[in-house]
Amino acid sequence: MSQRETPAENGAMEGEQVYGRTTVPIQGAGSLCSCNRFSKPRHIVKLLEVVFSFLAFVLEEVVASCENCHALYFFEFVSCSAFFLTLLLLIILTTSLREKVSRVNWPKVDFCYTAVIASFFLIASSVFAAKNERSHVEKAAVVFGFLATLAFVMDILLCWKEKEWPFSKNETVQAETPRDPKTVKGETEPLNEPGTIPV
Repeated sequence: MSQRETPAENGAMEGEQVYGRTTVPIQGAGSLCSCNRFSKPRHIVKLLEVVFSFLAFVLEEVVASCENCHALYFFEFVSCSAFFLTLLLLIILTTSLREKVSRVNWPKVDFCYTAVIASFFLIASSVFAAKNERSHVEKAAVVFGFLATLAFVMDILLCWKEKEWPFSKNETVQAETPRDPKTVKGETEPLNEPGTIPV
C-alpha cells in the first residue's frame, strides 16, 4: 500500500528540482591557480620573458672582469629586476592573489610594466652590446637581453591583437545602473499617509 506524499514533501521535491536545474557551480572557484587569465600565446610569451631575463642575468653574473663596468651594472640591474618582477606579476595574475587585491587594475599594471621593462631592456642591451669585452659570455648575455626585449614587445602586440587593450574607451568597468524613481517611490514615501488607517 503506497503512502500519500504530504504537501511539505511535494514542496521540498519541487524545490530540489528547481535548484537542480538552475544552480550552476562556478568554474574555478576555490582553485589556487587559473590558466584562463591569458590566452595560450600570451602564457608562452610571459614564460619566455621570465626565462630570457633569468638567462641574461645569470650570464651577466658569470662575467669575470670588465673595463667599462657601468654598462655591465646597468644590464645587471635591468635583467635582475625584469626576472623577479615578471615572475611576481605572473604569479599574481594566474593565482587567487588577483582577487584578493581587487582594487588594482591589473590589466593596466601589466601593460605599463611590460612597456617600461621592454624599453629599459632595449636600452640596457644596446649599451652593453656597444661597451663590452667581446667575450663569449658577454655576447650570449646580450643575445638573451635582446630576446627578452623581443618577448616583452610581443606581449604588448598580443595584448593589442587580442583586443585586451587596457586604455580603450570600452573598459570593463560596469557603472552602477541608475535606479528608476518610480521603483523607489515606496522607499521614499512614508509607510502610512496622513489620514489613513493601517489595515
